[in-house]
Amino acid sequence: IAEGSPCTPVRRRTATGQKHIRLTPRAWSGFLVLMGTAEDDVLSAQLAYYGLRAGEYDSDLYEDPGTTDRLERLLTKLAPTGRALELACGTGVWTELLATRVQSLTTIDGSPEMLAAARQRLGDAPVTLLEFDLFDGQPADHYDTVFFAFWLSHVPPSRFESFWSTLRGALAPGGRVLFVDTGPKEADFERFVPEAPIPMVERELKDGTTHRVVKVLHEPRDLAVRLAAIGWTANISAVGGTLFAGTAVRN
Repeated sequence: IAEGSPCTPVRRRTATGQKHIRLTPRAWSGFLVLMGTAEDDVLSAQLAYYGLRAGEYDSDLYEDPGTTDRLERLLTKLAPTGRALELACGTGVWTELLATRVQSLTTIDGSPEMLAAARQRLGDAPVTLLEFDLFDGQPADHYDTVFFAFWLSHVPPSRFESFWSTLRGALAPGGRVLFVDTGPKEADFERFVPEAPIPMVERELKDGTTHRVVKVLHEPRDLAVRLAAIGWTANISAVGGTLFAGTAVRN
């Protein structure tokens, strides 16, 4: 940060002689802009990673022959209905199962490679697939069900409230948000980046390249409390292994 710029901090010494930095209001504004830019870069890299991973995603996560049965049981528990919107559909594994349970289904993802894989999986299924940046826009319609799996953990803490505000705007009256994700026990299977400003993990693709993605492991009870503080009533529970599933409605 250059001296004299809007981000120049005010430096003072404490009684112990250590430097204490207090940011002026203009400095805070500039700092947040810089942090936002850095976070945007992280999210762009995350999206690029999933584009590269599209061809190997299913073999990593869904090759177990019992997986479909487990997903079916989870969806039975969550009970999606009506006009539905799926966020971050990936290769369409959940999409395929959702489509048979709801009146209509629109599914979105920011990665064209993931959407291409989903289109191939779904064939002629009556599903609308859209390329859409979940951090830059509001779905144009309103839905009885908004569903996402393994997406909330990729939302940076600073964007948690704005993400749920987007969900609020996407729901029809009486609509519900349904979600599945990994909880704290998933930490045993991830390589977290030490001292990263955003919770991040390092992943390796089959070509040997390494990539970093946001990974926030929510504890179900804490997540319910945090949602209550921003106007949601959530019912979240562990569903075996490292996973949790939840429903949320607007207060």
